[in-house]
Amino acid sequence: MLRQALLAASRSVGARRLVNTTPFGRDVVRRFIAGETIDDARRVTEELTAEGLLVSLDVLGEDVQDARQAARTTAQYVELLEGLGAAGLGTRAEVSLKLTAVGQPVDDALALENARLVCSAARSASTTVTVDLEGFSTVRSTLLTVQELRRDFPETGAVVQSYLRRAEEVCAELAFEGSRVRLCKGAYAAPESVAFTDRAEVDKSFVRCMKVLMAGKGYPMLATHDPRLIDIAGALAVLNGRDADTFEYQMLYGIRPQEQLRLAGQGSQVRVYVAYGAEWYAYFMRRLAERPSNLGFLLRSVATRA
Repeated sequence: MLRQALLAASRSVGARRLVNTTPFGRDVVRRFIAGETIDDARRVTEELTAEGLLVSLDVLGEDVQDARQAARTTAQYVELLEGLGAAGLGTRAEVSLKLTAVGQPVDDALALENARLVCSAARSASTTVTVDLEGFSTVRSTLLTVQELRRDFPETGAVVQSYLRRAEEVCAELAFEGSRVRLCKGAYAAPESVAFTDRAEVDKSFVRCMKVLMAGKGYPMLATHDPRLIDIAGALAVLNGRDADTFEYQMLYGIRPQEQLRLAGQGSQVRVYVAYGAEWYAYFMRRLAERPSNLGFLLRSVATRA
């Protein structure tokens, strides 16, 4: 119930205004968001990589409604990647790309064209792109776009959300040699006909998907903060004879930072998902929906308003 309320709030103008005007609200947001500029993103990337962590950068901005907006977001990604390459960070930091930010709501062909530009810039910077999966209605078109991108950029990463009922099947299709696959739980609302709504069922699906990916020949990227799932991932790595450099853990910026360092200190590859940009609100609310206990930080901020 709380999760659904938070997802609804992610689309509320009034709720956004409240977060913006609440005392210390910005401090709460900065727990999850690197900042609003490329300089902010680069600073956080340098800090994290200096601690032995990997990074995936997300330029925030979704559901663009015209080609000009899509072109602006694409240009921001290209500028970001050029900066990463110039700073020598390409081997430690990649980018995550939402197709809705580069034209998917306008036209799939436009999104593909812009995604190609981002992938080209990533290759020039000696890094990669992972194409995020979003709402359930875009799953098919997004996976088809990833398939097309991989014709010229086979290093392009795909994403599978374990809350979707077809997740295990999709993982089996993607678990081939050279395929980079991020597995996450999913943070978008979806009908029960296509998605599990019980958190325990989502977790069980996550484990089934991990078993498929870790037994496959691809490169699994396991995005979870759940200690139980992390332990299972470690056990599956041993069971399948996987070396530490053949898979990675992924966690969100600001969530369990000490666990990130602990895993990295043990020799595991740990990538931190770092989002930045002016269009931070919807992303922020979905992070609260994924982990409703984080709502306490915001409520304490609201309580101090006087």
